Amino acid sequence: MDYDKLLSKTVIGIKPSGIRKFFDLLNGRDDIISLTVGQPDFATPWHVRETGIISLERGYTYYTSNAGTVPLRNEISSYMKRRFGLTYDPLKEITVTVGGSEAIDLAIRAVTEPGDEVLIPEPSFVCYEPITRLCGGVPVPIKTLPENDFKLTAEQVEAAITPRTKLLVLPYPNNPTGAVLTKEELLPICRVLEKTNTAVLSDEIYSELTYGQRHTSIASLPGMKERTILVNGFSKAYAMTGWRLGFVSAPEQITKQMLKIHQYAIMCAPTTSQLAAVEALKNGDADIDMMRAEYDRRRKYIVEELNRMGLPCFEPKGAFYVFPYVSAFGLSSEQFCERLMNEGKVAIVPGNAFGEGGEGFARISYAYSVKHISEALERIEKFIKTI
Repeated sequence: MDYDKLLSKTVIGIKPSGIRKFFDLLNGRDDIISLTVGQPDFATPWHVRETGIISLERGYTYYTSNAGTVPLRNEISSYMKRRFGLTYDPLKEITVTVGGSEAIDLAIRAVTEPGDEVLIPEPSFVCYEPITRLCGGVPVPIKTLPENDFKLTAEQVEAAITPRTKLLVLPYPNNPTGAVLTKEELLPICRVLEKTNTAVLSDEIYSELTYGQRHTSIASLPGMKERTILVNGFSKAYAMTGWRLGFVSAPEQITKQMLKIHQYAIMCAPTTSQLAAVEALKNGDADIDMMRAEYDRRRKYIVEELNRMGLPCFEPKGAFYVFPYVSAFGLSSEQFCERLMNEGKVAIVPGNAFGEGGEGFARISYAYSVKHISEALERIEKFIKTI
């Protein structure tokens, strides 16, 4: 069998996830402390788990509507209105997906054709660029700068847009930097977009994890809802990563096309997860508040400690990551992280895993207990003293 001729050249040309590369290197390495994964260390709240258990005991194990159960879509609509001031028709503008990752895939595939340009701020989550390539689209990276706290600016958007630009990815709160965009920072970007036919993919999976301010969705600003595809989910806010449940909200014309892709590729999201998510949305506000407060405590601690030991990083205002500068030691991001893992016995993710704009930095997740973080920081400090 000639696999070189058989396999898709596009897929062969896509690099594996840099996050998973370092995570997989940990297999069988019990001596290494990991701060790699963006996964809450909290168990899913008991009342949510219990709802899932009861649904299984009662035999609720059938397919649902492709777009998701009506009760769940109704609750998502209520949640978006209550938490972010957004109004979406639950029957025409909301699709329940297998995690936020599928929602991102649907959004990009629904609007991107071969040759279309997709603007992607970097550093950012690893999936936007490869999905764009799988569609035949052209990823256009926009390098955000540490002196701006890695925030995308209207000037950068305006300079990058061309007649071929179909989509702007807006990944805020940001993974890996923790940057957020305020309403005042979003409005100039809106004015740039108003002059174009460019849509926005607003990835708001960390919208509940902001510190000192409430998240502002670009879809809530004048003239933006009609061009915004909003992605969110349950993994981060409700500690439901393994339930694999997300949603995408968009104008009806876009939703119809995304739903077709979802129908043929997925069918529907897991029934048990959907039933549990209704409970999370109805009665989970206190859970969000508790987890956010604990992340905030860890955030302040880890930023102070990293700056003290000589790994400078700005104070992230969202998500649960810090993004310290590591290249002052004369090493690339990857070299630093490889040596830290092999010599210091701590695993973090090199910044270039999130695009070339992340070179020189590394992502550290604080979605771990304070004890776990404290032990890792002690090892990191010992390591950097040796180099």
